[in-house]
Amino acid sequence: MYEQGSTPNGDSTDRGRRGFLGAAALAATSLMAVTGAAAAPAHAARPASGTGAPARHRSQVTAAITQTGHRRLGRLKVSSIGLGTQTMPGNLYGPVTSRKDMVALIRTAVGQGVTFFDTAEAYGPFESERIVGDALQPVRDDVVIASKFGWDIDPDTGARNGLNSRPDHIRRAVDGMLRRLRTDHIDLLYQHRVDPTVPIEDVADTVKDLIAQGKVLHWGLSEPGLQTIRRAHAIQPLTAIQNEYSTLWRGPEEQVLPLCEELGIGFVCWAPLGMGFTTGTMSPYTRFAEDDRRTAFPRNSRDNLAANMPLVQLLQDWAVRKGATPAQIDLAWLLAQKPWIVPIPSTTRLSHLLENIGAEEVRFSPDELQELNAAVARITIHGDRLPPEALAMTGVEAPTR
Repeated sequence: MYEQGSTPNGDSTDRGRRGFLGAAALAATSLMAVTGAAAAPAHAARPASGTGAPARHRSQVTAAITQTGHRRLGRLKVSSIGLGTQTMPGNLYGPVTSRKDMVALIRTAVGQGVTFFDTAEAYGPFESERIVGDALQPVRDDVVIASKFGWDIDPDTGARNGLNSRPDHIRRAVDGMLRRLRTDHIDLLYQHRVDPTVPIEDVADTVKDLIAQGKVLHWGLSEPGLQTIRRAHAIQPLTAIQNEYSTLWRGPEEQVLPLCEELGIGFVCWAPLGMGFTTGTMSPYTRFAEDDRRTAFPRNSRDNLAANMPLVQLLQDWAVRKGATPAQIDLAWLLAQKPWIVPIPSTTRLSHLLENIGAEEVRFSPDELQELNAAVARITIHGDRLPPEALAMTGVEAPTR
């Protein structure tokens, strides 16, 4: 989901971000020079010419915000913070600068230490996978690519015709993914949403066959029901569950996270910045553009935006306290919850990418984490996280075989 890729129409409350983003903007001028070429390794960032910033200064800025940490989702090793690419086709929350810039952004992320990239056939549809494939093909062996199947998408028109996780459709979908991603395997393959007409055992058996063929290395589920997790895991061990999770939406804490811990399954957070809300860039006066899909989300109504502002204020207070930004506090809070939790914030802006991976440097003492957890828990969030039709597709239990 979208995190910081495009600023909504209306007033902005960028307090706490300006200092960081000023430095990040300086780095951006040099880093965008990687457009059209594979990014250099993090320890040897490619110098740029004609950027107007001294090379020594640029290297100091970029080195300070290069990600070095890694985590494990089951047996899969990934960077502590990944990169979501759902917004890169430019049809979710408004247009992007260019496809070329999105390819460059992904390659720059690699150079800054990001190894985990998340996409899906439904994003675009198909175009996000193509962007990821073009960007990562030169460094394919150094990165982890996750994608998702589960929708019945017309290959010609891109129209969605509901869910489809029948075995034959999964196989065709994966072959299409491999072509678009320009690779011979998918590191982590998710079922995007549980198909209420197909037993999860049939899905797990199909993925197990794909793993045996080498087309898939690991698999996971997105927004599934609890019993579906257990049943899928019994057939082919799951590597990760992907659900929405942030200080704005803490639903997984009640049952999903304990189940992941019990079964040894990693957890990947989509919308780890509340679709931009916890970055501090929204206010009660924010109005979204007509082509911004967040307009349909109940928690983004005028009244609910105002009612949820105490969370933004809390994150801003902690940002001042820790010398960070509100977005970094939210991401660092997620990282502090469990060592097998990995957020994948989406963005289409280099300055925000650098800001996000900089969250790795924010640390909480045990007392600070207890204090922050208690403060977050005291805040009531108003409005559903998704539109009714999308919410109905979460937590679904697959039928029995």
